[in-house]
Amino acid sequence: MFRRTFWFTAGAAAGVWATTKVNRKIRQLTPESLAAQAADKAIEAGHKLKDFALDVREGMVRREAELGGALGLEAPVDPDLPVQRHYAVEAAEPPAGTTYRKLPYNSNNRNEDH
Repeated sequence: MFRRTFWFTAGAAAGVWATTKVNRKIRQLTPESLAAQAADKAIEAGHKLKDFALDVREGMVRREAELGGALGLEAPVDPDLPVQRHYAVEAAEPPAGTTYRKLPYNSNNRNEDH
């Protein structure tokens, strides 16, 4: 008799445990729960991207300062000299007699802005 009671109680406990586990998993797989989990992951990824961008910007500023010091770009400027402009790329003059077509101001082309 004692053995039957033990096994009955063990079976009931296992059934309650399994039912609880299954119900939790079903609640996790509802559309609302999945949407909330996806939103949390997206927010977390956004924070990580923001931190990465801030780290990159900080490193960029630090490196620009190092390069500016090494190249003497931060040296004091003599006020008697004219301001020197640095151009990354200088445009070449077009050959003489070359004319370029310009788009009409009022165009009827519907695909112009695509």
